[in-house]
Order: sequence, then structure tokens, then C-alpha cells
Amino acid sequence: MLRQQLLGCQKSLQILLSLSLSAIYLFPILPSLAQTSSVPLPSDAPLELGLLNKPNGSVITASTINPQGLTTPSLWLAQANSENKLLDNWIAYPASAKQPGRVDLIVNQQVWSILDYLERYSFVNRLGSVARKDVYNLRVFNYQQELLASYTCNFQTSPTPCRIQLNSLNRLGLQQSSDEIGKLR
Repeated sequence: MLRQQLLGCQKSLQILLSLSLSAIYLFPILPSLAQTSSVPLPSDAPLELGLLNKPNGSVITASTINPQGLTTPSLWLAQANSENKLLDNWIAYPASAKQPGRVDLIVNQQVWSILDYLERYSFVNRLGSVARKDVYNLRVFNYQQELLASYTCNFQTSPTPCRIQLNSLNRLGLQQSSDEIGKLR
């Protein structure tokens, strides 16, 4: 009797598992196209390293000081708290009629390369959140002008949907990209 009950439970479990796997196969859990397309891609404008030494009137760098008060975006505290001197410098471009403000971070490649995926993600998320508060998107570069990561938001909607993209080299030296899409507040 006990054996028959166990066999019955086992068959029920197999049927339930088959139905669950079928449902996942037929209806995969993916972000909707509306959600994916609502967040713009990172800017494709080139990194302008020359502005670090000679910023023009509208561009802000880590060495820009405003005697009247805080300059936005305010990344100085984030740079001071940056672990192991990861964040070397940044260039902040003001918003234009076509695009929101943008901050290009320049990181120490040696430190970036020893971070694992979660440490990189945490760094980009932390500084991206700071930039987002001042309505800026964020890109992360090394001094070789390679795009390493981005934190991009659609500031036209509420709540503001954002995307974190981390680029990394795989073991074969090929560029890989991973996206994290979500509504971050």
C-alpha cells in the first residue's frame, strides 16, 4: 500500500515537473520589448581625454572647482570613497536638446581588471545612481578609451527605467556584453 502511494506521488511529481518545464519553454521569462526599448543605448560620442587638461566652460572634470557651491554632478565624494583608487577622473558633459547630461568616468585599468563581475557591477551601480540623481547617464572607460561599462536611463518616464551594461573580455580576448535592465529608483 505504501509502495503504491509512493509510486502515485512520483508520477504526480513527474507530471507537475513536465508541465512546469513545458510552460517555461513555451512562455520564457524575458523582458518585454516595450521595457527593453524604453531605455536608450549609451551615447556613442567619443571620449574626449583632452578635456581633462583643458576643460571648456560647460564641461566639468574632477579638477573643476566652483567657488559658489557644489557642482553637479557631485562625484568628488564617490571618488574619495572609491576603493583602491579605481576612479581616476571624470568628464561631465551638460545636457543638450537631444541628449541628457553624460558623465564619462576614467578608471585605473589595473584595478578594474582585478575586480570580479559583482564588484564591477556594484561600482557602476553606485556611481550611476549618483549621476542619475543629477539627471546624467554614465559611461566607464579606461585610458585606452575602451568602453568598459555604462549606466543609461530614460529620464522621460517615471519611474525612470535604467540599464547597466558591463563589457568584459572573455578568455579568448573577445568582447562580451551583459545587460541588466530594470526600473531603478
